[in-house]
Order: sequence, then structure tokens, then C-alpha cells
Amino acid sequence: PVPVEAGDGVVYTPLLTQDEQVDVLDRLDFMLRNIAELRKEVEELRNSLQHLAGEIVGEVRCHLEETQRVTRRRRFPFHRERSDSTGSSSIYFTANSGAATTDDGESEGGYTTANAESDYDRESERESEEGEDEVSCETVRTVRRDSLDLVNEDETPLILDSLLEEGLGQLLQQADRLHNGHEQEKREGFQLLLNNKLAYADQRDFLWRLARAYSDMYEITEDTDEKKTYASDGKEELEIAFQKWDESAECHQWYAILCGQLAEHESIQKRIQTGYVFKEHIDKAIALKPEDPKSYYLLGRWCYQVSHLGWLEKKTASALFETPPTATVQDALQNFLRVEELSPGFSKAVRVYIAKCYKDLGNNSAALLWTNLASELPANTKE
Repeated sequence: PVPVEAGDGVVYTPLLTQDEQVDVLDRLDFMLRNIAELRKEVEELRNSLQHLAGEIVGEVRCHLEETQRVTRRRRFPFHRERSDSTGSSSIYFTANSGAATTDDGESEGGYTTANAESDYDRESERESEEGEDEVSCETVRTVRRDSLDLVNEDETPLILDSLLEEGLGQLLQQADRLHNGHEQEKREGFQLLLNNKLAYADQRDFLWRLARAYSDMYEITEDTDEKKTYASDGKEELEIAFQKWDESAECHQWYAILCGQLAEHESIQKRIQTGYVFKEHIDKAIALKPEDPKSYYLLGRWCYQVSHLGWLEKKTASALFETPPTATVQDALQNFLRVEELSPGFSKAVRVYIAKCYKDLGNNSAALLWTNLASELPANTKE
């Protein structure tokens, strides 16, 4: 407002009328909505660029590997047995690619074949070897052109897919082996998957293993803040995966596990809310893969914990939700017994929980029996 007259009787008149003020507010609201939409579009663009970068890296590496294979075929026109121990096309063996020899017929004086070779053939081999050593990042375009010249264009996509599948298969086997090892191997497995994320981030079996590795790091780490970070990052990886693979039992299973781990550092209210999410994803995992004993073990743990909720937790759940979570010790026992049915001796923890359930139900003889059965199994986890 501005004064119309000076003096004691000053009268103030607003600069904008009410309609004009409403119009300004509408314009501001329109601008804010546009800014929010622009932010969302920028985030989507960033994700698309990351995905595109992964595809480009994978394509370039595949072309390099295919060129090396074609070069070897030129050198060896006759079939030979090859060893896969050092000639893997997997990305985590890139330090050895192009440098390791993979032919059993190699001798100190050079390469031998099933038939005698002419001087011209041996000279061609030496030239081919010298040319292969000169490959660098600046020759990627040349490599790509050469590989396309040597392979039929219609066969190129099939070859690339085959190479990607081969590399991914070896990577996943390595990750599974490290996951089942000691703490240092789990750390190595986590780093291995992180190093290959750019190339395989669009592969379902890669992503749930990456989430599993985040869970491993949560278990290994002692620092509370680091634990929360690992669990949170693992959840985010799977939330991205759900946009494309909502029908993956493993994705739902490890999402539930990471939710449970993160909830250990939350308030009572948050833990109860997370309990609903945990149960929802375990139910989906069982529906998608009903023969997986791990899902029944997790559901048994959930039932057992709910059956032992304290008074404060029950009151909080009743106040927050119309239908608070309910489960009995008998429900937990049935799930643990289902694990034993599907995979006898699945883990020491399963038999311990069966014994605990029987003890809670007053069946001490059965509890003693399952305690003895549990003692026969090795303790493979901290739990």
C-alpha cells in the first residue's frame, strides 16, 4: 500500500486489487508446478543417460572381445580345444583379456596346428600378433568396422547377446561364491558387483545380487551410520528394479530383508510400519516362487516376532492401524517346519526357532529334540 495524502490523515490504497493479487498468485503457482515438472524431467534424463552409458560401454567391450576372437580364428584355421580358465570374456577379467594365451596347442617355438603350416602362414601369424598388440582406445571405431566386416550383419546382435550372457553368467557365479565365503570374500563380492554395475545395471539377476551384497555389507559393518547407508542404498537399487521386474521373487525377498535391517534403527512406529511392508514383499516372493525355503524362514521370523510383541508395541499398532498385525507361535512353527520339509538342514537358525516354538507351546520333549538336531549343524552365520 502507498499513501494517497500526506499528514495525519494519511489513507493507504493497495497497489494491486484483489483480482490482480489472485492473478499473481495463480501465476506463481503455475511457475512452481513447471519447476517441479522440470526437475522430474531432469532426473529422468539423468537416469536415461546413465543407462545409455552402460549400454555404450558394454557394446564397445563386446566388439573388442569379438575382434580378438576373430583374430584368433584367422591365426588358427583349424579347430583346437580351448581352456576357459584365462580366456573368459567376463568384464571382471579384463586385466587378462588380450594378454593370456588360451590354446592347448601352443609350444615354445610358436603355435602348432593339426596340419603343417607354410612360411606364409607363420609370417601372417606374426603380423597378426603385432597388429593385435597395437589396439588402443583410439582404434575402437576401426575395431568395430573390422568386426562388422567379418561377421554377417544379421548375426551381429545374436553374437553380442551371447557374449553378454556369457560374461554375466561368469560374473554371477563369482558373486555367488564370494557371498557364501567369509567376510573378506563378501567385501570382494560387493566391490566386484559395484565395478560391473555400469555394464549390467539393466539385468535382473545382477541387481538382486547387488542388493544382497548391500545386505552382506550391513551385516559385516560395525558402524551404525554405515549400516543404515548400506541398507538404504540396497533398497533404492531394488526400488528401481521393481519398475521393470515386479515379478522377481528374489527382488521381493531381498527388499524385505533390507527393510527389516533398516527398521532395526527406527522408532517403534516406523518398525511397525516396516513390518507391513516386510510381510507384503515376503508374501509376493512366496507367490512367485513357492518352493524357496528362505522365504518361509523369513515369514516364520516375522510371525514369531509379531507373536511376541510387547504391550507398548501392541498399543502403538492398534492406535496407528485399523487392523494391527497378528500372528501366533503356531503360525511361525508351521513356516519353520515348511523350511525343513523343502530343504532339510537348511540352517542351524531354523532348527533353533523350531525348538523355541515348541518350548513356547509347552512341548519340551520336541523342543529338546530340535535343539539336539540344531547342534548337529554348523554355525555358518552370525545369527
